[in-house]
Amino acid sequence: MKLTDSQRHLLQAAAKHPQKLLTDFPANLKGGALIKVLTALGNAELISPHSKTTEGTTQFVITRSGLVAIGESSASPTKQRHGTKQATMIELLKRPEGASLAELVQATGWQQHTVRGAMAGALKKKLGLNIVSEKIDGQERKYRIV
Repeated sequence: MKLTDSQRHLLQAAAKHPQKLLTDFPANLKGGALIKVLTALGNAELISPHSKTTEGTTQFVITRSGLVAIGESSASPTKQRHGTKQATMIELLKRPEGASLAELVQATGWQQHTVRGAMAGALKKKLGLNIVSEKIDGQERKYRIV
């Protein structure tokens, strides 16, 4: 995707933000124009929703793809702490056969909904890992990092 000046400005400002949030909106970018810019960035997966403000508006965060699009060196993989439950999940998911939900629950000691939430939030959104879910002919569903 070829970035417009407004899109590049938003992504570069977000890359400098401590939480990688889009907060520096140009004064001339309002209303429908702002929505169009954010929609295009979201559709290209250069930004993703992060949280809601007290006013109810959505805050967006730059994704790993967004960092790559503007040539940020911080797009390199984040360092993982070893020995954490998250690191354990990543190890299991990196195996060629992946891991079932039951295996992830047993390895972490978490509830099923917590494991699913960690995959969707911490691993996919925050770390930018691509996790696929596969169910083959009556076998247990497996999750893998590809």
